[in-house]
Amino acid sequence: MATTSQPLRGKTTCKKIFWAVFPHACFILSLVIYAFLGALMFSHIEGSREVTLSEEYRTFLQNLTYLARKLSDNVTENEKMFKNDIRELFNTADPVWFINPEDRWSFFGSLFFCCTVFTTVGYGNTYPVTRTGKYLCMLYALFGIPLMFLVLTDMGDILATVLSKSYNKFRKLQSKIQASKLCSGSTCSKRNELKSRAQSKIVINEPLTIMEVLRSQSGMKRRPVKCRNVELFEMLIARENEKTQPARNKSMERWSSCPELARGKTVSRVIENFDKIGKELEKLDVPIVLMVLVIFVYISCAAAILPNWERNMDFQEAFYFCFITLTTIGFGDTKLEHPKFFLFFSLYIMIGMEIVFIAFKLGQDRLIVLYKKVISFCAEKKMPSKKIYPK
Repeated sequence: MATTSQPLRGKTTCKKIFWAVFPHACFILSLVIYAFLGALMFSHIEGSREVTLSEEYRTFLQNLTYLARKLSDNVTENEKMFKNDIRELFNTADPVWFINPEDRWSFFGSLFFCCTVFTTVGYGNTYPVTRTGKYLCMLYALFGIPLMFLVLTDMGDILATVLSKSYNKFRKLQSKIQASKLCSGSTCSKRNELKSRAQSKIVINEPLTIMEVLRSQSGMKRRPVKCRNVELFEMLIARENEKTQPARNKSMERWSSCPELARGKTVSRVIENFDKIGKELEKLDVPIVLMVLVIFVYISCAAAILPNWERNMDFQEAFYFCFITLTTIGFGDTKLEHPKFFLFFSLYIMIGMEIVFIAFKLGQDRLIVLYKKVISFCAEKKMPSKKIYPK
C-alpha cells in the first residue's frame, strides 16, 4: 500500500507545481507569441512597401545640389555660412529616405520594433511609414501594452515575494546577532524563566468547573494571590474560547484519500492565483535606498556587457542607454548598431522594468505618506484653538 501511495504523492506534487506555475507561464508565453505575430505582420507590411520618390525628397536633392555648386573654391570665406545652410537642410531630411525597407523591417528588426511598442519605450528610429502600418500599430499597442503591464504585475509579485523574504531574513539575522551581543547572564536567565513559565501554562481542552481546576492544581495555593488570580482568569478565558469554537468537521473527504478526485479543487486554486495578481506587490515594504542600490548594480552589470558588441558605446553611454530603456523614456538619441543582440537582453529588460516599477511603487507610497503628514500638519496649524470661558 505504501509503494502505491508514493507515486500518487509524487504525481500530486508535480500537478500542484504545474498549476502553481501555469498562470505565470501563461502570461509570458502570451507576450512572446504576441511579439512574434507582430514581427511577422510588420515585416510583411512595412518591409514589402514600394519606395517612391516623394516631392520632399526631390526638393531636398535640389537644395543639396544647389549648395554644393554655390560653394566656391575659397572654403574659408563661406565655411560658416555653408555649415549653417547644410545643417538646416539636413534637419528637414527624413531618415526613411536613406533606409532600405527590407533591411530595416526584417523579422528581427520588426521584433525589436514590437518590443519597443508594448514596452512603451519607443526609441523613434524605427516607425511605420505606410498608412496600414500606422493603423495596425495603434491596434497592436492597444492590446499589447495592457498585456505587458499584466506580465509586469505578475512578475512583480514574484520579485516582491523574493525581496520581502530576503529582507525579512536579513533583519531577523541582524536582530539575532544584536541580541546575542547585548544578552548578559541575568537577562538570559530571566528570559529562560519566562519561556519556562510560558510553556507551563495550563491549556484546558475540556470544559471544567472552577473547583475541579483548583483541585487538580495543588501547586497554585502556594503561589501569591495576585499570580493565582491571573492564572485563574487565563483558564476561564481558555474555557470560554473552547466553548465558542465551532465544531470541527470530522467527515472524511473523498479527495484526501484519492488525489485524482481533487481536480476541481486544483482548478479553483488556479483561479485564486489569477485573482491574487498584484497582492504581493501591494504588501511589499522594503527601504527605498535598498531598491535604488539594486537598480544601480543591475544597470551597471548590463553597462559593462553592452559595449562588447556596441562599439560606439562606453560604460557611461551604455549606463545611460539602459536607464533610459528600463524607465521607458526612450529618447532615441543613442542608437544601436546591432539590435539583434539586444533582443537576447529581453529577459534582462523585463526583470529590469520590474525592479524599476517596484522602486517607483515604493517611491509613490513614500510620497503619499509624506503628503499625508504635510496636510495633517497644516490642518492642525489652521485649526482654531478652543477658548475656555469662565462660567
